[in-house]
Amino acid sequence: MRIRALVSDSVTVIAFSETRRRVPVALGACLLSFTVFWLAQRAAHVSMIDLTVYRAEGATVRAGGDLYALRTTSAHLPSTYPPFAALLFTPLTLLDVTGMRMLATAGNLALLLVFVGLSVRLVGHARVERVLWVAAAAVWCEPVWTTVRYGQVNLLLAVLVLWDLSRRPPEHPGRWAGVGVGLAAAVKLTPALFAVFLLATGLAARLTGRDGGPWLRHARGAAAAFTAATLLAAAVLPYDSWRFWTGMVFRTGRVGRAEETANQALRGVLARLLHTSEPGAVWGAAAALTALLGLALAVTAELRGRRAWAVAVCAVTALLVSPVSWSHHWVWCVPVVLLLWTHGQRTAAAATVLVFCSYALWWVPHGPGRPELRQDAVALTLSGLYAVTGLLFLVLARTSLPKPGPVQAVTNE
Repeated sequence: MRIRALVSDSVTVIAFSETRRRVPVALGACLLSFTVFWLAQRAAHVSMIDLTVYRAEGATVRAGGDLYALRTTSAHLPSTYPPFAALLFTPLTLLDVTGMRMLATAGNLALLLVFVGLSVRLVGHARVERVLWVAAAAVWCEPVWTTVRYGQVNLLLAVLVLWDLSRRPPEHPGRWAGVGVGLAAAVKLTPALFAVFLLATGLAARLTGRDGGPWLRHARGAAAAFTAATLLAAAVLPYDSWRFWTGMVFRTGRVGRAEETANQALRGVLARLLHTSEPGAVWGAAAALTALLGLALAVTAELRGRRAWAVAVCAVTALLVSPVSWSHHWVWCVPVVLLLWTHGQRTAAAATVLVFCSYALWWVPHGPGRPELRQDAVALTLSGLYAVTGLLFLVLARTSLPKPGPVQAVTNE
């Protein structure tokens, strides 16, 4: 017994020593990658144009102006987010432009580390060195590059959602359950599909004789957080809130043209495929079917104990059915790749990395003159890679779920 104990202690010491050596190496690689990334962004003279819009929204709020009459930057971009987002942007007006851009870059890199950490924990392999290595590579994928380039909030919203859905076991969601999802949806509406997913899971659990209470409480928490944030914005900005929720929210054209190459939602792919700026009923039917099937798949995964698959499926479904999902919205490719890799789908994971690190959608003609409406077969394929990859992921997720059997505990894989 003493020999076994000595051997066990020796193995523990060796493993600890190896870990202590691996972490500094991974940290150095991550810092080097982030530094080169920062320098590359500066060399590319990134405009952070969306961050400039956010700052203008904050300035409009402070000045008491008309938020949805705003047109700013040389591109005359409008305000498109709910009023609550504009409240959050008001501190940006306290910084000069240079300081704001530096802070936004540093903040997004920090958020990437948190996002990768939450993603790694979601799939069940939360090691510090793994988080650092993945972050060092993930910073170069196109959605992350473009998020930082524009000064976007995608990583912040993804962190809010993942924190909410991975911090506690699903059967014990805790006091703050739903706050992350609700706040994310109050800033940008797309994450609201996660609340619908939680509600649908709770109802489906009850229909099958299980306790759906934890999911329903989680959904109620998300609804309460969203409502509180929205009412706060309405109290501070009553006119802008009325305008947004009674009109602007339905004007998807204000966000941008559907056929733009950067739009990697189903609507964008169909607009380019049909050579029209508005795919209309075709898109409506495709989006409704995808939403129904995607939510059903996410609920099935959740009830079969596969929280990681459920979250990834819900995220991809939201991106596909949204009227506009710019390429930088697809930062969810990070947990998707990790999920595929950890479940032995190495070829699919490698192909997904290739898609999101190739920048292929920018190889096709785009910009003035609306060349997206005249794409040939090759250009259509390249400009639809994200959406096609998302659809293929949903198919693969369906085939990867375990067969129905005895009731399983839901786990973070």
